[in-house]
Amino acid sequence: MTFHFIFADKEEQRTKKTKNSPSCLGYPVSIFFIVVNEFCERFSYYGMKAVLVLYFKYFIGWDNDLSTTIYHTFVALCYLTPILGAIIADSWLGKFKTIVYLSIVYTIGQVIMAISAIHDITDTNRDGTPDNMTFHTAMSMLGLMLIALGTGGIKPCVAAFGGDQFEEHQEKQRSTFFSIFYLSINAGSLLSTLITPILRAQECGIYSKQSCFPLAFGVPAALMVVALIVFIAGHSMYIMESPKGNILLRVMKCIGFAIKNRFNHRSQQHPKREHWMDWAEEKYDKLLIAQVKMVLKVLFLYIPLPMFWALFDQQGSRWTLQATTMDGNFGAFIIQPDQMQIVNPILIVIMVPIMDSAVYPLIKKCHINFTPLRRMTVGMLLAALAFVAAALLQIQIDQTMPNFPSSSQIQVKFLNLENTSVPVEVEGQEPFAVPGFDVSSNNDTSNLNTIQDIEPNGIHMAWQVIQYFLMTCGEVVFSVTGLDFSYAQAPSNMKSVLQAGWLLTVAVGNIIVLIVAEAGSLPDQWAEYVLFASLLVAVSIIFAVMAYFYTYMDPMEIEAKFMDLEPEEKKRKELGMTTKDNLAYVNNETSNNTDDKQTKI
Repeated sequence: MTFHFIFADKEEQRTKKTKNSPSCLGYPVSIFFIVVNEFCERFSYYGMKAVLVLYFKYFIGWDNDLSTTIYHTFVALCYLTPILGAIIADSWLGKFKTIVYLSIVYTIGQVIMAISAIHDITDTNRDGTPDNMTFHTAMSMLGLMLIALGTGGIKPCVAAFGGDQFEEHQEKQRSTFFSIFYLSINAGSLLSTLITPILRAQECGIYSKQSCFPLAFGVPAALMVVALIVFIAGHSMYIMESPKGNILLRVMKCIGFAIKNRFNHRSQQHPKREHWMDWAEEKYDKLLIAQVKMVLKVLFLYIPLPMFWALFDQQGSRWTLQATTMDGNFGAFIIQPDQMQIVNPILIVIMVPIMDSAVYPLIKKCHINFTPLRRMTVGMLLAALAFVAAALLQIQIDQTMPNFPSSSQIQVKFLNLENTSVPVEVEGQEPFAVPGFDVSSNNDTSNLNTIQDIEPNGIHMAWQVIQYFLMTCGEVVFSVTGLDFSYAQAPSNMKSVLQAGWLLTVAVGNIIVLIVAEAGSLPDQWAEYVLFASLLVAVSIIFAVMAYFYTYMDPMEIEAKFMDLEPEEKKRKELGMTTKDNLAYVNNETSNNTDDKQTKI
């Protein structure tokens, strides 16, 4: 979410325009277009993401490690590009143009992904297998890069743009809008995670029928087209502000100057200063420096957080791949492996009100000081416990799986036909016929005996609900609390800086996963689960120690202290007025600071 300075003359322009803008029941009609746009965009993103790892495994033909690596590389890019989107919107194009232009890029990426999954394009011999996998791989990588740029770039803009449509006196309507807005996020996620795996499980093709990845990617692409059209359709009703500069860039310049100035005055003849950021006083005022100090104090606590996301985001990769080795038969219907991801949003809807209305009040009645940082520590430990459950389940799965020979062992394939001889393939050698039999020339297979050597896996997918439950509980107490804590501890005009830092922890967490997956040094998957759980427990201990020594701040009190030292005009320039999107966030947090909307970012 991005934040802006608003001045009196701009407010007059906004008020005048709002009076002429159509409204319904006290709400601007323009927000309808924004909510529908967000629903379609989230459907598009989560729908494509739900089947992505299986596309890598079964269509492209990559192994589990490479599929996991590319999946988490994509997710990491999706959480790195919001910083770029915020800078473009605040410093150059403004929110509306940024959303439109990057949505076009986003749509093109989704269309390219759908095209890359059409096997008939390069299946010249019509055997059901693409003959030029390089083409499909290159197309999918191009599509994913465009999607990452698009979805990440618009992420900090859409919610803030919706907040811009309200006036200061519409605080209640704005709060309701944000609740509906984030409800549309969860609705899009829930429906797409349910529907796209069903589409993937269908068979389609011109010459041969294969898993219908083109349809699974095509429907999200179509929803993104709808999202773009709906958003542009509301153009004449929107309140749009021109860009006024990005606070994140100011903070980075201030930090850079402090480091440079400290380095230039590193000799003993220069007296030490209380804080290294004080070396920026030669160029920047004390209010800005104090605000940067508060931000850096919170960002320091963010250092251990990527490990939580490293585990959390494996729901769409390792856990989905685990589900492919399990039994999905639920009586009258069959659950697809990628549909198991729907357990998370369903449990969120159930768990958030339970935590808010039952668990937290009960803890408070027991006189336990369950501070935000302690909640986050518990959330990390619950996520580690979820991976212990995944490891135990994986051990049970491995016991029912056959022991296939490794790639270094000779693999001989036999086909038992009565009174016929057949070619036998030995890895690394040309096929040869078994001596003593005559090869039939009429290709008669009437004497073919079908023998089932490997029983289907009897471990049911329902066992995964345990690990999903633990992970969702961890998400609720970690993610929701973390966002609330970050907002409360941030200076009034630097909420966007901490939001960027929070999204960066998600990106780094996914980078950790791809590093571990690419290393691939552990022979068993259960051992990798235990490794991740152990690392998160260790990080949780470190975070708990950091939290113990953390002193909670009152940003408004600190800012007021420095504001008294500033001239009135400079005071107004530096601190600025609370923006509409900022204020909406405040209202929403105070009224429902554990709402499930915060869990989807």
